[in-house]
Amino acid sequence: MITVFGRSLGAPSPLTRLILLSAFSVALMMLDHRGHHLEKIRAGLSTLAYPIQLVAAAPAYVGRHMADFFTTRGTLREDNEKLLAERHVLLARLLQFEALKEENQRLRQMLVSAAQVADKIIAAELVEVSAEPFTRKVVVSKGSREGVYVGQAVIDAHGIMGQVTQVAAGVSRVTLITDAGHAIPVLNNRSGLRALVFGTGHPDTVKVPYLTAITDIKEGDLLVSSGMGGTFPPGYPVARIVKIVHDPNESFLSITAKPAAQLNHGKQVLLIWRGNAPQSESKTK
Repeated sequence: MITVFGRSLGAPSPLTRLILLSAFSVALMMLDHRGHHLEKIRAGLSTLAYPIQLVAAAPAYVGRHMADFFTTRGTLREDNEKLLAERHVLLARLLQFEALKEENQRLRQMLVSAAQVADKIIAAELVEVSAEPFTRKVVVSKGSREGVYVGQAVIDAHGIMGQVTQVAAGVSRVTLITDAGHAIPVLNNRSGLRALVFGTGHPDTVKVPYLTAITDIKEGDLLVSSGMGGTFPPGYPVARIVKIVHDPNESFLSITAKPAAQLNHGKQVLLIWRGNAPQSESKTK
């Protein structure tokens, strides 16, 4: 309550305030509608209120962007993990394709080489390698069902590997030329000298015994199959001389050779038939 000219004036009643404010509002709206007198005031108030609006909207803006950041980051991490997994799968497949490419290349070389010495050729997979010391035998995935027979020659693209010594219905055992019990007649490709190549039991060594110091043989000479005995095709590489030792106290030279075939590489071998192969001799053991 206030006092004006000695008279006490009280605050207007709520109804009076409502009527006055309503009338004032209507008057302002009419003035603004007709003369647009309040546009500048609104523009000024909007300018003053803009920083306040920014401050008020900041928490929501920051929260929304933080949520988007974490969501995007999680999505990117998941995408990266998927891409890495796909990359590993593709690399594994690429390695397999490279291995298949090399395997096919080796098989093509083998087939070209075999076609020159055989009338019939069949490729076989290695299914087992003997782990016995000084025994060099492998098991291949062809047997009597395919006409494989005991004594049949086995080769690769580089030379003679060995011969079939046991035959079953679906598999056969092959004795390699490095086996301690194996021997093969050969010719020196340079001098024409006849000799025998014996296995030593070591994976990459054969020996040429019973040759004297006057024999025409040198390191580097290539020994090829002579064809004697009918087991192996003539003229196919068997081994190359790598070392000759002449001991005056010994009657014969000590001659070491390395097999021409890659006995410890690859998964395929070739079984060859020469003319009228002894199919009737096929047996199961």
